[in-house]
Amino acid sequence: MPSRPGYAHVTQVPTRWADNDIYGHVNNVQHYAFFDTAINRWLIEEGGLDIHGGDVIGLCAESHCTYSGPFAYPDVIDVAMRVGHLGRSSVRYELALYREEDEASVAEGWFVHVFVDRETRRSAGMPDRLRDALSRLQVPATEEASS
Repeated sequence: MPSRPGYAHVTQVPTRWADNDIYGHVNNVQHYAFFDTAINRWLIEEGGLDIHGGDVIGLCAESHCTYSGPFAYPDVIDVAMRVGHLGRSSVRYELALYREEDEASVAEGWFVHVFVDRETRRSAGMPDRLRDALSRLQVPATEEASS
C-alpha cells in the first residue's frame, strides 16, 4: 500500500458496527484504538515484539488526538504512521487517520511508548530487531516538513 505524503507506513483498519455511537459516527475513543492497532501490528509483525512472553513490553505513556471530521461504519480507515522520536527506551509515533479514498486526514495525533522490563516495569532498552523496525518509520526532515 502506498504511504500517505510525509508518513513512512500505512495500514488499513476497518470500522466495526459497534464503533458507531448514538450520534451515528465512530466514537472518539475508537480513534485511539485505531492508533494502538496499527502501532502494535507493526511492533509484532515487523519488530518481532513478543506481547505474551517477551522480556520487554511497551506501555503507553502519552497519547493525543485532534479531530477534524467524522468516520462512520462501514468506513475503512488508512492509519498513516511515522516515528517522530526514537530514544533508547521510548518512541513517539505520529499518526493520521484517513478515509480510504480521501486526501485530507480526519484525525491526527501522537502516541508515546515507553519500553520496560515485563517483570520489574523499569525502563529497558529496545531489542535490536524492534529498534530497527522503528527506525524504518522515521521520515527525513525534508519529507516531514511537507506533510
